[in-house]
Amino acid sequence: MSDGLKDAVQRKGSFVQTMRAVAWSFFGVRKSRDYEHDVAQLNPVHVVIAGVIGAAVFIGVLVLVVNWIIASGVAK
Repeated sequence: MSDGLKDAVQRKGSFVQTMRAVAWSFFGVRKSRDYEHDVAQLNPVHVVIAGVIGAAVFIGVLVLVVNWIIASGVAK
């Protein structure tokens, strides 16, 4: 592993901070100042895991909404 990657993986950003950053990124609403702070603080492994979790939750919510609409009889 290169020294840059080792340093990035050792960052002390919490997983909760990472989940919050990924959630805001899903909405596309980030200030450049916050983005720069995230780049400096967050662990890239946490970002990948949080992104996968966020995508799974998003897909799960879409499936639930579609099933709810179909079950309600609105979509015939």
